[in-house]
Amino acid sequence: MEDPLSSGGWRFAQCFGDKGDIEDITEADIISTVEFDSTGNYLATGDKGGRVVLFERNEQKKGCEYKFYTEFQSHEPEFDYLKSLEIEEKINKIKWCKRQNQAHFLLSTNDKTIKLWKVFEKSLRVVSESNHHSGQHPKPPPQAMNQLQLPGMSVQDNIIAAVPRKVYANAHAYHIHSISVNSDQETYISADDLRINLWNLNISDQSFNIVDIKPVNMEELTEVITATEFHPVHCNLFMYSSSKSNIKLADMRESALCDQHAKCFEEEEDPSTRSFFSEIISSISDVKFSHDGRYILSRDYLSLKIWDVNMESKPLKTIPIHDHLRGKLCDLYENDCIFDKFECLWGGDDKHVLTGSYHNYFRIYDSDSLNDVVLQADKSAFKARKIGGPLPGNKMGMKNGPRSSPFKDQMASEALDFNKKILHASWHPRENTIAIAATNNLFLYSAA
Repeated sequence: MEDPLSSGGWRFAQCFGDKGDIEDITEADIISTVEFDSTGNYLATGDKGGRVVLFERNEQKKGCEYKFYTEFQSHEPEFDYLKSLEIEEKINKIKWCKRQNQAHFLLSTNDKTIKLWKVFEKSLRVVSESNHHSGQHPKPPPQAMNQLQLPGMSVQDNIIAAVPRKVYANAHAYHIHSISVNSDQETYISADDLRINLWNLNISDQSFNIVDIKPVNMEELTEVITATEFHPVHCNLFMYSSSKSNIKLADMRESALCDQHAKCFEEEEDPSTRSFFSEIISSISDVKFSHDGRYILSRDYLSLKIWDVNMESKPLKTIPIHDHLRGKLCDLYENDCIFDKFECLWGGDDKHVLTGSYHNYFRIYDSDSLNDVVLQADKSAFKARKIGGPLPGNKMGMKNGPRSSPFKDQMASEALDFNKKILHASWHPRENTIAIAATNNLFLYSAA
């Protein structure tokens, strides 16, 4: 029986955001991160204007549909007077903490400051009865002490409030690009280009530096940290990727400073394919553990790689994403697109992987057969409820190479819009529903 996810069983479900032309988009409205919570009942987006928007599952609908829940300003633009630098309000990452009570807790970060937000429902009460008013009519003033009464209160409205419970600041000299909450729900890590810090969620004025790759002389700098994530099961393990195309797994039980990694996942480069762009395109932009912690998914500019945690020498699978762009690397270097950081993610079943591309295309792969589905998060989805389609049999190792498809021809055409790109996405933890950030729109797709 064919897997519906690998045969184009995906349908456009919903879209939030302004449906105007890309030329009319305000920079502040561009979505910079998207994240489902651990239940999948809530979805958060952050944008370049420093806002966080939350969506709640609409239980009255049969399918997986969401409705607006609340919005709040998480970060404001700041100015670092010591370094004469403007600090953007752009939200780089949002991570949910597991829900312990009626309130939601989530971490959001810009380049310098991480905040822990508490989002909860609160009833607004107003005075409905007093010594001068019965609630309906004015009352004569009380003449004696025993006629005095306490004001009566009644609920006027229920609102959703967002309060910053903790602000974790002044711990990073460089821009924060990753945060990850530990499975113990007590600690989290934050990473910039050269350092990773470990925080206790309850302590905002101190953090512990667990990785520091900053050389004594900055002229000797050869690599930077690009992404980091805690292991989903073991609270002592985390990994971080680097611009030198390797992933290091660190164990906090071994030593306080985790500069000496426990494992290093790295594939030897083929000298025959080396070029001026090799270092740039081999830099890893994102890494994710599978939900069971057994596998690692990594994304570089041209490909996705699936690694087994027990095998460091080479990936189990390498999935080409941007082979059609190999001849355009000069142009992509000129327009800075070669530095785009595409995210990658596992499906809730750990059997599918997803990553984005240009022209608002994104691809979902079956991690076993490598069959893939190609979808486009585009305005045409407003007109047609069903978009995209399967790529026929893109299997590795076929005698005559992968079979062609109309999408491949379209991707290789000169008409690709490099301003439209799918960098950020999130996969529902328990269902086949995905949220895709396409410039200033949030698209939702579902599969049966």
